[in-house]
Amino acid sequence: MPETTRMAAQQDRKNGAAIEGGQRTAVTVLGLGMMGAALAQAFVNRGHPTTVWNRSIQKADPLVARGARPAQTVADAVAASPLVVVCVSTYDVVRELLDPLRDALAGRTLVNLTTGTPRQARELAAWAAERGVDYLDGAIMAIPPMIGQSDTLLLYSGYVALFEAHRSTLELLGGDTTYLGADAGLAALYDLALLSMMYALYGGFLHAIALVETAGVDGTTFMPYADRILNEVVSWLPDTAREIDAGDYATDVSTLDINKDGVAHIVRASEEFGIRADVLRPIQALIERRVAEGHGRDGLASLIEVIRRSRSA
Repeated sequence: MPETTRMAAQQDRKNGAAIEGGQRTAVTVLGLGMMGAALAQAFVNRGHPTTVWNRSIQKADPLVARGARPAQTVADAVAASPLVVVCVSTYDVVRELLDPLRDALAGRTLVNLTTGTPRQARELAAWAAERGVDYLDGAIMAIPPMIGQSDTLLLYSGYVALFEAHRSTLELLGGDTTYLGADAGLAALYDLALLSMMYALYGGFLHAIALVETAGVDGTTFMPYADRILNEVVSWLPDTAREIDAGDYATDVSTLDINKDGVAHIVRASEEFGIRADVLRPIQALIERRVAEGHGRDGLASLIEVIRRSRSA
């Protein structure tokens, strides 16, 4: 390759333009909900030939105005590109759309960014393999406005060679594009694990706001104190992970006996104020169970033992 051509290709890659054989990779996006439309727009913005399909085809109009190509059928959309990205409501919808297209999909790469469970991802990977379809499963750890930003996190799992072949194209969706491993269910697993943290944190924050409101304190006034505590809690998590990995829950900081009383105070005060304590009751139940089993002197990390046991209960 001449040096000038090599330098141009490197610059295109820096700018997020995935080049294959001197051409930007053609991409099809199936599903134009808020997230699907954002994915398609990211490809269009970087000059990739982008074909889009949606049940309500009028949803494609804003993208078509910016250069996307509308497809009237799923078959037409799949036939238009070697790389097919699907982002719809459920895995069942993915199968509904793609089951009739055995021949059209063969030899193409299917990247599924639909939210689901690890089992669904693994089953869809097996379905794809039976049909000669290259398959990657992915998870978007972002909201639509974040698509295309340099620090947006997307997770992928499946065949590593397939991921590497399309990495530069996939990085257009988010600069923090990460491969987790060959197990197609890993991306979905990480997705659900990270979301479980988010929902628990968000629920706790809302409960905290409800508590301080009983004294006429608004959320904005409370926020500096919440921010400080949240930062401290996040700083504890690496140590908690190491304690769990080692199975060593000894603590000289805060035992489950102490936390049992602490959570009980929150629940009692909430009830006195007429606030639902639903957010706190699950963690309260875990602590009480672990203490009742004789582990009151352990730290909070030991609650993982109760949670793990529920997997086979």
